[in-house]
Amino acid sequence: MEEDQYRSTYKAVNERRCVFEKAVLTRRCHCSCSSRFYLADREGIACNAAEAHVRCRQLLHLLRENSRFALKLTGTGGELPHAKEIKVQNGGLLGLQKILVPDAPEAEVSDIAALTVRAIERFGAIEALPYQEIVKTVTRFQGRRRPHAKR
Repeated sequence: MEEDQYRSTYKAVNERRCVFEKAVLTRRCHCSCSSRFYLADREGIACNAAEAHVRCRQLLHLLRENSRFALKLTGTGGELPHAKEIKVQNGGLLGLQKILVPDAPEAEVSDIAALTVRAIERFGAIEALPYQEIVKTVTRFQGRRRPHAKR
């Protein structure tokens, strides 16, 4: 399937793409409002809740903005390069969870939607989260390492 055709079909099939799709696809983060689907041998994540989608979109935007300096990025718009986006999504969610649920497992987030609700309950708004603390986890996050090429 041609890439442009894949993208247009993806958008038609997945009307509300999960904002944290990359984090969910790493299998380190899970969400009660998401569902998996397969298209042309690829996996996608859809969001099944409009309110959760709005909260997550706002959270991801603020995670990106607050992480830019730590990730040595100068631009201010849109998605980041893949590896940095993985760091922001996984590291940001793990950092937020560490603040809200200190005794939770450090390796994974069990429910992104519940985590965002809990954050708003505790801090009053997504904008009021302690991003300086969360960004520390973003910078420390280690994604999957590529195996070294054999010579």
